[in-house]
Amino acid sequence: MVRTLLGEWAYARPFRDTAERISLLPVFLDFYNRARPHWSLAGQPPISRTPVNNPTGKNT
Repeated sequence: MVRTLLGEWAYARPFRDTAERISLLPVFLDFYNRARPHWSLAGQPPISRTPVNNPTGKNT
């Protein structure tokens, strides 16, 4: 996750200042957890593995 944060958020583009970079962290984390495909999850985002989307609590 640290490598992904560095490559896809912290240094992915220039920011005006540290405050702007910090303010965009929640946006990136939302994308990372809800939309970004993860190879280890067969292209699904991490949110697809949570009980919210899997009421039985089983990992399928």
